[in-house]
Amino acid sequence: MGFWDKLFGKPTKEENVMTKLNIGIILGSTRQGRVSPQVGEWVKGIADKRGDANYEIVDIADFKLPFLGTTDGTEPGIGEWNQKLASLDGFVFIVQEYNHSITGALKNALDFAREAWNDKAAGIVSYGSTGGARAAEHLRGICGELKIADVRTHPTLSLFTDFENGSVFKPQDLHLNNVNTMLDEVMAWSGALKTLR
Repeated sequence: MGFWDKLFGKPTKEENVMTKLNIGIILGSTRQGRVSPQVGEWVKGIADKRGDANYEIVDIADFKLPFLGTTDGTEPGIGEWNQKLASLDGFVFIVQEYNHSITGALKNALDFAREAWNDKAAGIVSYGSTGGARAAEHLRGICGELKIADVRTHPTLSLFTDFENGSVFKPQDLHLNNVNTMLDEVMAWSGALKTLR
């Protein structure tokens, strides 16, 4: 670090690593045969090349959340889920469309936390027969209630053109710019909202 950097407090490389935002890429499906892990890894691959944050896959299936209202709330997965969310500064939801909305598993996971979502930003990457657009719109309403600021840019993936036989993810190149623009917005908003927490 040079003299002027020390004088004006420019962070060192080590400090930059420590102060990077933590962004969770949340897989919104838990069913057998799901394709959300493929989509999540694709987004993470794009995100990691940017080097501007600590990106990680957060799979709601790993937390084995019970159905809300069928438990006394003492299952360890509930606390672990809230701790994981609390450690994150922003999110990218990988959303698949079921009956014109999000999956029951994602809605359940959203409802099992409250303050851990508040004053954070989120991007949405959706897929389905119409690009998952209707599921994303439903998720935006839920985000508002949870005080999650959802960003405008929204990559939509088609089951017909971005998946082979509906099961092997082969995204078109045209999505790359949208994903990066979405991540730009998530980063900007996540940084700004961190000052509120």
